[in-house]
Amino acid sequence: MGERSGTGLRARLGEIIFESTAGAPRHFDLALMVAIVVSVLAVLLDSVASVHARFGEVLRLLEWAFTVLFTLEYFLRLWVTERPWRYARSFYGIVDALSALPTWLSLFIQGTEYMMVVRLLRVLRIFRVLRMARWLEESRLLISALRGAWRKIFVFLLTILTLITIFAALLYVIEGPEHGFTSIPIAMYWAIVTLTTVGYGDLVPQTGLGKAIAACAMIAGYAIIAVPTGIVTVELNQALRQRGGTLRRCPRCASPVDRPEARYCWGCGGGL
Repeated sequence: MGERSGTGLRARLGEIIFESTAGAPRHFDLALMVAIVVSVLAVLLDSVASVHARFGEVLRLLEWAFTVLFTLEYFLRLWVTERPWRYARSFYGIVDALSALPTWLSLFIQGTEYMMVVRLLRVLRIFRVLRMARWLEESRLLISALRGAWRKIFVFLLTILTLITIFAALLYVIEGPEHGFTSIPIAMYWAIVTLTTVGYGDLVPQTGLGKAIAACAMIAGYAIIAVPTGIVTVELNQALRQRGGTLRRCPRCASPVDRPEARYCWGCGGGL
C-alpha cells in the first residue's frame, strides 16, 4: 500500500513539475518564473556597490535561499522523471543544473555567484507555460534557417578570419611596436574592431600607409556586414516556402495551421 502511495505521489509530482496544464502545474510554473526573475534581480542589485554595502547580507541570504530551492527542485525533477539521464542531458536539464551551480562554486571560486544570471534562460519555459505554441513554431523556423545556412556562414567566417590575419600582419609590419602593434595577435584585435565597424580607438595606426590600409579595412567592413544577413534571409525565405507547402491553411483567412489535430483556426476562429 505504501509503495502504491509513493508511486502515486511521484506521478502527481511529475505531472505538476513537467506539465503545463491548468491548475497546480500552471501555478507551479508561474511561481517558478517569479522566483527566477526575483533571484536574477537580486544578483544584479548585489553587483551595485551602494546596494551591496547596504543590503549585501540580505541579498546574500536571498541568493542562498533561491540556490537551495533550485537545487532541491532539480533533484526533484530527476526523481520524478522516468528517464533522469535523458532529462539531465537535455537543454532545460543543463540550464536547470547551471542555475544552482554558480553559488555552490562560489564557496571555492570567488565571484562565480554572479553567473547565476544564467537562470534567466529558464524563463524560456514561459512559451510552454502560456501555450505560446506559435512563438515556438517561429523559433523552430529560425533555427531551421540557421542550420541550412551554417556551411555558407562557416565559409564566410573563414574568409573573414583570413582578411583579419592579412590586415593584422600588414599593420604589424608597417606600424610596429612603437605605435602599439606589439604582436600580430594584438593587431588582429585591431582588425576585428575595425572590420566590425566598432572602432574603440584604443589602438590606431599613425603612419600614412597604415591609415590607408585601415581605410580599406573600414570599407571592407561595411560590405562584410551585409553578407551573413543575406545568407540567413535566403535560408529563412526557403524555410517559409517549405512550411507553407506542407502546412494546412484555413479556407477562410488562409492562415497556416500549425497543429494537425487543430479543429479551429487561430486567426479567424473558424472551423477547419
